[in-house]
Formats: sequence, C-alpha cells, structure tokens
Amino acid sequence: MQPRPLEDAHPRRGGWRSLLWTLPLLLSLVFVAGVLAWVRANELAERELERQTLITDALSTEAQLRSRIAEETALLRRLAAGLAGAQPGVEALAARPELNTGLRRLWLSVTWLDSRNRQIAQLPPQGIANEDGLSLHLSEPVGPEGREGSLVVRYAPSLLLKHGVPWWLSRKYEVQMVDSAELLIASTGELRMPAGPGPSYRVAFSGPLRSSPLTEAAITDAALVLTVREPQPTALKPLALVLIAGFLPLSAVASWLLRRQVRQVLRAESAWRTEAAWRAAMEDSALVGLRARDSEGQVLYVNRTFCDLVGWPAEQLLGRRPPMPYWPPDALEEVAQRNRRTFAGQAPREGYEARWVHRDGHMIEVMVFESPLVDAAGQQIGWMGSIIDITQRKRLEERERRQVETLAHNARLTMLGEVASTLAHELNQPLTAIASYNAGVLNSLQRQGGADPVVLNALQRLGQQAAQAGRVVQRIREFLTRREPQRERCQLGVVISDAVALLSKELSRAKIEMSLRLDPALPAVVADAVLIEQVLINLVRNAADALLTHPEPRHIEVTSRLAGSFVRIDVMDNGPGLQGLGAEALCAPFYSTKSEGMGMGLAICRSIIEAHQGLLDAGEAPGGGARFSFSLPLATTATAEEEDPSHV
Repeated sequence: MQPRPLEDAHPRRGGWRSLLWTLPLLLSLVFVAGVLAWVRANELAERELERQTLITDALSTEAQLRSRIAEETALLRRLAAGLAGAQPGVEALAARPELNTGLRRLWLSVTWLDSRNRQIAQLPPQGIANEDGLSLHLSEPVGPEGREGSLVVRYAPSLLLKHGVPWWLSRKYEVQMVDSAELLIASTGELRMPAGPGPSYRVAFSGPLRSSPLTEAAITDAALVLTVREPQPTALKPLALVLIAGFLPLSAVASWLLRRQVRQVLRAESAWRTEAAWRAAMEDSALVGLRARDSEGQVLYVNRTFCDLVGWPAEQLLGRRPPMPYWPPDALEEVAQRNRRTFAGQAPREGYEARWVHRDGHMIEVMVFESPLVDAAGQQIGWMGSIIDITQRKRLEERERRQVETLAHNARLTMLGEVASTLAHELNQPLTAIASYNAGVLNSLQRQGGADPVVLNALQRLGQQAAQAGRVVQRIREFLTRREPQRERCQLGVVISDAVALLSKELSRAKIEMSLRLDPALPAVVADAVLIEQVLINLVRNAADALLTHPEPRHIEVTSRLAGSFVRIDVMDNGPGLQGLGAEALCAPFYSTKSEGMGMGLAICRSIIEAHQGLLDAGEAPGGGARFSFSLPLATTATAEEEDPSHV
C-alpha cells in the first residue's frame, strides 16, 4: 500500500511548507535592504572616522610646528649666549657653530643689532632668498638684559612647514598657514586659498610668529588649515544600484523555480519516508554491526550497533576514508594491506578476524564478513561488511591458554626444584669427601716437614674452595626447599670483593678489565652472604659472557651506593646491551639468550633478592651496554632477631 502524499495527509502542514518558496524572495529583499543600510552606515562611519583623524592630525601638526619653533629658539638662545662678551663683528658671529646649523635648517639670515637697533653684522650678507617672499622672525638679546644688543633670525614659514610637517601628512593633506584675513602665509602645496574640494580643519596657531624684527608683537590670529587632498568617494555608486536592481528579478525567478521543486520534493518525500523508517528500525535492531563503503573505501553507511562497537558516532564516520580512527596505530600498514585485498575482491568468504581500537582506547576483537554492495542497476558500487564482536570469546580462549601454560610452568618448576634438591644432596657427599682427603693430605705433609710452600698454599686454597662449594650447595638446597636464608649482619664490600676474586682469573683470560667503585662508608646489611655472593657471581659471569663477542676494550664495573634505606649494587658492562629487553623478560624461568643456557640463573637470582626484601632490575648502562642492579635493605633494630642464628 502506497502512503498518502504528504500534502494530502497533512493539509495544514503541507500548505505551510508549500509557501517555503517565498522565503528566498523575502530573504533577498531583506538582504538588499540590509546591504543598503550597511553601506550608508559604513559611509557615515568612515566620514566620522575621517573627521576625527583630520582633527587629530591637525592638532598633532600644530604641536610639531610649535616644537620646531621651540628648537629654533633654543638654538638662537645658545648662539646669543656664545656671543655674550665677544667682540661685536662678523668674525665673532661667523665663528659660532650654531650659525651654520641654523642656516642649514630654516634660517634665511642672522642679524646682530646693537642696543640702539643698529646693525653690527649680518650673515649671509644679503641673506638667503625666499621664493615665497614671506618671512618670519625670531629675536634673542645678547648679554645681560640685552646690553650687547640682540640677534634677529629671519626664517621662511614655508620651510617651517616643509621640515616640521611629516611627509606622510604632506601627502595626505595640504597644510596651509593663514592669518585672520584668510591671507595665505605658507603652504605645503601651491600658493592658493585654503578652500578646496576635500574636507578641512582649522586650528589656531598663535605661537611666537613675528612679522617684523623690530617689534615684540606676535601674530596672534594665525591658524593652520589641513585639507584632505583626495576625499573618500560616495559609497552608493550607480553600478551598485544597477546590480541590486538586477538581483531582485533574478531572486523572484529563482523563487518560482524553487516553488516547483519544493512541491515535487514534498510528494517524493512521503513516498520514501515510510520505507526509510522501516529499514532504519530493522538495521538498528540488528545485533551485527553493518558498514557500507564505496570502491575507494569511503564510509557510506553504519548502523547503531557498529557505532556502539567502535565508540564513534555516525556523524564522524560517514564520509571518512582510510585510515579509520578505530584502526590500531601500531598496525596501520597491516590493516591497510588487508583493506586493499578486500577492495580487490580477495576477501575470504568465511570472514577474517581483526583487532580494532575502541574510542576510549581498549582493544576489541571482531569477525568481519565482506560482501559486494550492489545498487539498483545491478552494478557493484562498494562493499557491505558485517561485523561481529568476538572480544569476550577471545578473552575466554586466552584465559584458558594462560591457565594451561601456568599449569605446565608450575609443573616444570616443581620438577626443577626436585632435581636441584636431589643434585644438591648428591653433591654434598663428594664435596665432603674432597674436603676430608684434602685435610688429610695437608696434615700429612705438615707432619713430614720440608713440603713445598706453594703446594701447601694450594692445598689450603683447595680446602677453602671445597668448603665454600659445600656451603653454596647447602644454601641453595635449603633455598629450593623453601627454607629461609641464613641472614646475618655482613658488609657488602667484603662480599663483593670475594665474589670478584673468585672470577679474577677467568676475567683475565677473557681480557676483561674489572673495576670496583665501592662506597667504604656503607652501613651493614642483614643478608645471607653466600647467596648474595652467588648472585654477584652470576651477574658478573653473565656480563663476561656477553663481552666475549664484543671487541676490546672490554670492561665490567661493580658499584655500590646508599639509596635511602637500601644499599644498591650495580653491575655494568660496555657490551651489546639488552636489545630492548626488560627485567621481566630476562628473569622469566627457562628464558636464556645463550644457546647452551638453561634460563634459570637470573630467575634464581631474582628469587634470592626478593627473599631478602630487595629488588632486581635491568636496563641500559649510561655509557652503553647492560646494567643489572639489585638492592638490599639496611640492617635495623627491626631485623635484630633475624641476625640471631637461633632464629634461622
């Protein structure tokens, strides 16, 4: 059943919407009126701004001219002060540097008059010609109260305007100086009356302007007139009116055409609205994420389930091209390559698994099924994807796999502990026998007398090493059987020195330089010295093995320092380093970087250090190479009972 047209189903709403075609015409009229009002207001604002600028520039020009006259007066005052007490004459006047300075600026001539206003000297003798024919004067007494006469400077007002008005003001305005009768005194342009086509502004200029050298009366009615050379044209041009007049008929025609189009759209809208509502309801209720893309990868459609799956709203996904925001940043190239295979028609029909990133950052596992997207003409225009969230299923599988690995790992550790305990038990008897035989041979040689001291020393060292081996085997056996280490107060400096001494010949044969930087002021720690010594031996031997393939010089350094309430031991080499591996990976049981290694050395070392409430760490050495560090707590009163052998 076809739905009724929108205008028939809702006559009032259809009649109102059918009048929408008149809206562009009304908006055009409002727009034209707004443009005309804006142009007029802008014109008035520009004129007001031009008037304010003109007033500001006129006041600024008047102030600059006053400042220039004040400078010339100050220069004349210095000249008069320099002539005070001098022999009146041309020579004294010409010798003053102020004279040349003034003549290079505004002065046309300088006249020296005596107290009776008789001329004593004048430079230049004839004065500098003034093209305008007008000149003004400045005067200054010479000597106390003018007893030695006075100086009269004649200057051209046109030069005053030329040097006192900035060049940019001269280009923008015509600056004129007039008197009360509107007679022109000076101008920056051609000599004419100030009336002009542009707007002008008049400001009083009643400064020290004197037209005669023999009078103190100043011109009090002079004024400056600034006239705009190029006034702003009127904004409302005939061309603008013609354009506006042509715009209105075109808007009317466009509105009529729009009316026809609106009526057609309204009829078509009610035909597909019901169909779209049914389709949207079915797609949004599906539990499978749907995604439609064109042949170039641009997203055409996503349903609500897909948006909830990746955490991005549809508005931010539609129209996007690869790479997509839900692709993992560390696998962009891999996902892009698989995406290109899909667009090439090589997507597996059984689907494929993928890892995506939710908007909040957590990873999701999905199963993607791709199928061709065909339009109404039967042409393939893209691909339709169905996405299923399999994150929970993957987590369950991973949990089961980890449980199986944990059981196998525990089984291997149990078996290793049993084997190690058996080996320790079996080795204890041969080591005891070796120590006993060594003691017997040593006692026999000492009773006979005359034995070689070197042989006796070697037998004594053999006995010590056999006893040490027995203690090591006993402590490791006790440690593997879950007994507490035999902790006692000890100095780590002695433990480190003993451990390095045991490896000295081995390091010397490998051409490895060994250095110790131990803090002699370190306090004692409570630890099992035998186990800690074995940890140090293991770490130093690992560093030596890593240096065997490294070119010379080869160097291992062991340092100790105080770090808060712990003592920190660092074993550093200049070998190839850890290749990006951390302590967790290196100390994992059965993991080894050596072809013949069992992968238990660092794991046992870590267990020994953690049993002492310490921490084993690994990283890169400052100068390159590897660094293995462990820390042990200091001996405190809280550990006093651990120092007592009876406590163990």
